[in-house]
Amino acid sequence: MKDDQLLRYSRQIMLPQVDIAGQQAFLDSHVVIVGVGGLGSPAAMYLAAAGVGSLTLIDDDVVELSNLQRQLAHAESDIGKSKAESAAATLRGINSETKVYVVNRRAGAAELSQLISRADVVLDATDNLDTRFAINRACLSAGIPLVSGAAIRLEGQIAVFDSRVSTSPCYECLYKSGEGGDLTCADNGVLAPVVGIVGSMQALEALKLIGGFGEPLVGRLLLLDASNLQWREMKLPRDPHCAACGTIEESPA
Repeated sequence: MKDDQLLRYSRQIMLPQVDIAGQQAFLDSHVVIVGVGGLGSPAAMYLAAAGVGSLTLIDDDVVELSNLQRQLAHAESDIGKSKAESAAATLRGINSETKVYVVNRRAGAAELSQLISRADVVLDATDNLDTRFAINRACLSAGIPLVSGAAIRLEGQIAVFDSRVSTSPCYECLYKSGEGGDLTCADNGVLAPVVGIVGSMQALEALKLIGGFGEPLVGRLLLLDASNLQWREMKLPRDPHCAACGTIEESPA
């Protein structure tokens, strides 16, 4: 580690949970972030600032005026630009040593699996179930931990799914494919700081996984009620009948 890096990351290095070894792990790591909107923006910015060595940003959307209320990686001058490219420029301004790779298209299952297989941690910062299920299955296949976040209105949630842990559920243990519909900020609204809180916590969980410290949110779901500023924790057991990670097949009807 160079002298300027020792100075830059000194406030993290002095933490006994991180130290030199943890900071070096951050510098050597590669995180894939799917979605650089309300959740992905703060997550990516904090990961770049913390010294994560490589970030891959996947998003096929463009910046719109209505995004600027909460998607802090983008500015008024970015309206009409690719979100992935816009966010990449912001991250390079935060930390020029972080390598930022951009995928500004909708990645199909094969490409998504390939991109995820090269990551140390994946952050799901998307807003639709089909994409979330595809990310979950790609992470399961590659054995890569997944940090999942969501926010709507004045509510948020975050969990970690890590198939390297035998008791860990996966995303489909929590939400079954075909159940319910997508809740979007466009249809339901969201208060700006709510996505910031959840996205920042996704970055925190990613750093804990990379650095190997603390207790990641594996098998636990945190639910935020921002209107009363209350957190609730739910235990998430692995579903042996889960279509994605289950070990017991359903009996034929």
